[in-house]
Amino acid sequence: MLSKTIEAALNKQIRIEAESSQVYLAMAVWAEVKGLEGISNFMYDQSDEEREHMLKLVKFVNERGGHAHVSELNAPNVTFKGYKEMFEKLLEHEIFVSNSINDLVHISLQEKDYATHNFLQWYVAEQIEEEAVARTILDKVNMIGDDKGGLYLFDRDIQQLTVSSAAQDLGSEE
Repeated sequence: MLSKTIEAALNKQIRIEAESSQVYLAMAVWAEVKGLEGISNFMYDQSDEEREHMLKLVKFVNERGGHAHVSELNAPNVTFKGYKEMFEKLLEHEIFVSNSINDLVHISLQEKDYATHNFLQWYVAEQIEEEAVARTILDKVNMIGDDKGGLYLFDRDIQQLTVSSAAQDLGSEE
């Protein structure tokens, strides 16, 4: 059974994950309109993934005797000065989500809710990966600068982007 404190904190995270899906969706739409098909497809996939993260939390809350809430969402930013700014915002957002997950882990330990703590470890590892991907992309974007040819190749190649994070490396040793 979830404490009211944990239930409220998890419901807050459900909203954050739903808003994350919307953030990525807005980025996908922006990129698609700009003719950046690879970037838009990458963002559509990320949007779907964030929704899956939200649903995983919803099911956990309900299975543990809580009541998951579907709340109104803040509208995401839908315009960007360029693709570089968009990826900078993406990294900022992932850091925000990581901090929120860390707060949740802290609350679960304070409440001595070890089942929730264990469940959240997947999110901790996922955020390490999400931040690593965002940083890798931003490094590539910074390397490209204003080179249109570089942007063309980046847009084509982003869908194949895989980043091996420290968390993944640890998981593969088990």
